[in-house]
This record gives sequence, structure tokens and C-alpha cells, in this order.
Amino acid sequence: MILARHMRKNLGPYPLVRRLGRGGMAEVFLAVHHGASGFAREVAIKTLAPELVGDAERERALIREATLAGRLRHRNLVAVLGLGVDDGIYYVVMEYVDGGDLSDAVLPEPIALHVASEVALGLSHLHGARDERGLPLGLVHRDLSPANVLVSKTGDVKLADFGIAKITAHAELTASGARKGTYAYMAPEQLAGEPVTSATDQWGLACTLAELITGHRVFAGSIPLETMKAIESGTKQLAGLAPDVAAIIDTATSPKPADRFASLDEMRRALDALRRSREPAGAAELASWACAR
Repeated sequence: MILARHMRKNLGPYPLVRRLGRGGMAEVFLAVHHGASGFAREVAIKTLAPELVGDAERERALIREATLAGRLRHRNLVAVLGLGVDDGIYYVVMEYVDGGDLSDAVLPEPIALHVASEVALGLSHLHGARDERGLPLGLVHRDLSPANVLVSKTGDVKLADFGIAKITAHAELTASGARKGTYAYMAPEQLAGEPVTSATDQWGLACTLAELITGHRVFAGSIPLETMKAIESGTKQLAGLAPDVAAIIDTATSPKPADRFASLDEMRRALDALRRSREPAGAAELASWACAR
């Protein structure tokens, strides 16, 4: 099946154009959705990595991801449009963001603050998601990093990769103590295998914002163990940040979740207050930066 996967030109009704990227567990392809009368639209197709195809646990996780993300409708979240299976290969159909992620990107401070505010809006929607009975799903992204923030050439900001989003109300979906995410952006409670909450995503967003402005990580080490020790000891690298920005980063990366902002909305309001004291920056400025990149 893996060989057949590499030879494929289509998944279901979607012609594959090229591979957009690959992570540890999944691949994403650019594809085309064709409709009547010459209709065509680019979409992104996410599948498990070839060596994981047929892994029942990973396939269930991919299906859960698509089912959950399909409930979400927000301008700052990558939209999931469908789920399919072709010759035993499950795939998720998503909106295609014509641009790229912010890994290794350094932005002018006003634009970085705009991006962070937009991501905070998306996270607030994620955290407030409810099921068909109106009960809170308790979703937490838990993998905030520049690589999971997509920016389009028209200035859209989209939070991606809900593959490890957790339903805190359903313990069976994530093994107790499982450490998922990227170490440099993980809060102490996540490293310790303790319950994660919306405050955990605050931490990741703060680390992402600081890195977008300065080009270096708030918590850094030459190896993962050193990075984890820096997080556990609260050793922060805030050089290069304006004092008022550093204060927000410092609050959102408080060791105890209770000492962080009360919510992502409160953090966003603090960010927006700073934005009003800077040069105006929004979608137009972000689009200019993205097109010149």
C-alpha cells in the first residue's frame, strides 16, 4: 500500500498537485476540487505518513481530528471541509492557505502583534466550542508554535494542525501523561503530564509572539533536556522585546496557570492595547510582508 501511495495521482476525486509538507505523523498535499461547468478550487489534503497507513490508532486519531475540526467555523482557523477514504487511505480535506507558515520568520513588531491578536481570536473560538447538546468540548490546541500559524498572501491569519487538540472532557482520547507538542513552546504543566487548559495555549502563543519579534526562543537549550530545564526553572530570554511586550509575555508564561491571563480574550485585549500605541498594522500590512517574503 505504501508503494501505491507514492505512485498515486489522486486521492478520491482529488487530483494531487504536489506535496506541501510533512510532519512527524502526516503529509499535506495541494490538490484540486473539480465541480460542474469547469469549477475548480485548490484544497489541501492531509493524510497519515506512508509508514503509518494502516495503523488503527493513528487512523482513529485522524478521523477524530477531522470530526472535531469540522465543527469549527472561524476566520482564524483552517477550515476542515471533509473526510474521505481511498483504498484504505484516510484523508482530510482542508482549505488551502496560499502563503506559508511562520517558522523561522521575524516580523516587524506591529505586524507580529496583529498576528498574535488574530491567533488569540481563533483560540478563543476553539476553547469555547460546544457539542451538539451545547456542552463545552474543552478543546485545547496544545501545540502553538510559529510552524502552526499560517499567513496568506492576502493577509489572512490561520491557526493550523488540530491533530493533537485534546478534548479534556474525554480522557480516553489522550493517554495520561502523554507529552505531545514541541518542547520549546510547552508549558510546565504539559511537560509534567498534568491536565492542560486554555492557559496552556496562552503559554504557547506568548512564546510564539516573542520569537516572531526577536527571532529567538523564550526558553531555549542546545538539547531538549536543557530546554525543559529552562521551562521548569522559569529561565526566560526576553531580550529584544519592548518592556510592555515583555510584560505580556512574562504574564502569559507564568509557571502557575492561575497566574496567567484569565482567558485568551483578556490576553488579546492586552495585545490590542499595545497595538493602539504602535504604527497601524493589519491585514494589508501583513499581506505586503507575506508577498515580499
